[in-house]
Amino acid sequence: MREIGRFNSGISSKQSASTVAERVINYVVNRQNADGGYAFVQGTDSNAQDTYYGLAILHLLNAPFPNMQRTVKWLRDFVPDSHYAHYYVAKALKLCGEKPHENLKEFLLSQASKNEFGTVDVYVEIASEFQFLSMITELANMVNIKIDYHKTVEWILNYQNSDGGFGAHGYSNLNSTYYALAVLSNINYNVKSLRKTLSYVRACEKPYGGFTIIPDSVNPYMEHIYYGTAALTILGETVRYPEETAEFILKCQNLNGGFARSDLGIATFEDTYYAISVLQIIEKGEVEY
Repeated sequence: MREIGRFNSGISSKQSASTVAERVINYVVNRQNADGGYAFVQGTDSNAQDTYYGLAILHLLNAPFPNMQRTVKWLRDFVPDSHYAHYYVAKALKLCGEKPHENLKEFLLSQASKNEFGTVDVYVEIASEFQFLSMITELANMVNIKIDYHKTVEWILNYQNSDGGFGAHGYSNLNSTYYALAVLSNINYNVKSLRKTLSYVRACEKPYGGFTIIPDSVNPYMEHIYYGTAALTILGETVRYPEETAEFILKCQNLNGGFARSDLGIATFEDTYYAISVLQIIEKGEVEY
């Protein structure tokens, strides 16, 4: 089992790091349903997003997947009805050593034929206006579909603002900056040339730990810590305040073993994945964004 890390923030020994990991593993496996899928809310139906994040957390911690054949069957029987569903099912199957659904390539080609990049006007529940394209480009790489490089780069860079960050309507935020970088990285654009973007991400980084959605914000939340850390990784950089960031993250672990977006929040699989990913990048310098 990988160590999560040793920090002055409370994980001071291999044993205590192992305890944190064991609590997380128990949190995940106790939320697997009889059909093999997962749901972070116990007693509810399995869903694709939680099934992916559950497997991804276990993978990060080098823990075995319980009832994996049941999980694979659930994923195979699941009928994706959106790009989100296609994304989480394909990623989950990949973690299980399986090929994606046969209809994934057909779905991606249909998206390409529409010549769509998604909309920049998204619901508040959507992390970023560039999340759609980030998922599509990652899936395209998975099944060897070529994305129009020049058109994609042109579209994304059109939303880079004067402060170096990315976002629609002239307003940058860390979420959009991360997803823009992820798209560019997925198509092998030289992201390290975006020095002004690095300055924007650094402006969102806080000396007391973590990142905020915009530079002027005060309170870090788990998703912003992940986006900031992963953005730095894409840019070939590391966090400046690792111990303070780890300390904040560890305060967000609930009694049930999962992590929440803040110290007063409810644990979710997504936030737990973010937490473990960031703790590992701080320790190892690696992250699976």
